Amino acid sequence: MSEDAFNMSIRKFLKEVGVTSQRKIEEAVREWQFGGKKLKVRMTLTAEGTDLNHVVNGEIELP
Repeated sequence: MSEDAFNMSIRKFLKEVGVTSQRKIEEAVREWQFGGKKLKVRMTLTAEGTDLNHVVNGEIELP
């Protein structure tokens, strides 16, 4: 696999993660009506067959 194909494959995956994650967060906020607070979030990235375990924590300000 070429380096360009590899990079495009990663970008495609990350775009899907970003778009679907945003939708799920928006759904959760609408469903639970967290208005005026911060939502603590965590994203964990793993890869089958590896020891990859990358965790990103953050807060999202809510309307």
